[in-house]
Amino acid sequence: MFHVEHNDDVTSDDFYTTPASVADGTDANDEAVRDDSAASRPSLGDSATEQEPWIEPNDIPGVRKALICYRAMAYIVGTLLILLVCVAMPLKYAAGKPTMVNVVGIAHGWLYPVLLITAYVLGRKAGWPLTRLLIIALAGTVPFLSFVAEYFARKDVNRRIDEAKHYWTRHAAPTE
Repeated sequence: MFHVEHNDDVTSDDFYTTPASVADGTDANDEAVRDDSAASRPSLGDSATEQEPWIEPNDIPGVRKALICYRAMAYIVGTLLILLVCVAMPLKYAAGKPTMVNVVGIAHGWLYPVLLITAYVLGRKAGWPLTRLLIIALAGTVPFLSFVAEYFARKDVNRRIDEAKHYWTRHAAPTE
């Protein structure tokens, strides 16, 4: 009853949203005229308009593990990028010592895809839209920005977990 079925096209932002038929309680094929004015909508506290969260109760530990993996990779990749740009590159071009660029650059190059994978796994578990995943992917290429992206990702995931906990304490957990 509470479990929402989603389509399997992960490349679509619609994958990460709740269908309108679930949100407003109507059939998706119903062509009735809907009034979307703010005055006609019930308040946010009304349980009739409350949407089921993406995260189910038994998924919360997995989301937390994915968040830890993502955070670790964001810090590692961010630190390597800062070392590469702020230390290794000046050593290479100012002092003629390319060894550190080779070591740090290769390490960053190999670990950046791991960051992308951990961000994707976290995004799937937390229900992020693809645009957020693209922003996180780009943040790993700009010095210091991966730390900012990690901060906002952590805040968002913790908020989503709290909302899910709050929702599931008031509703029956889905059965499969």
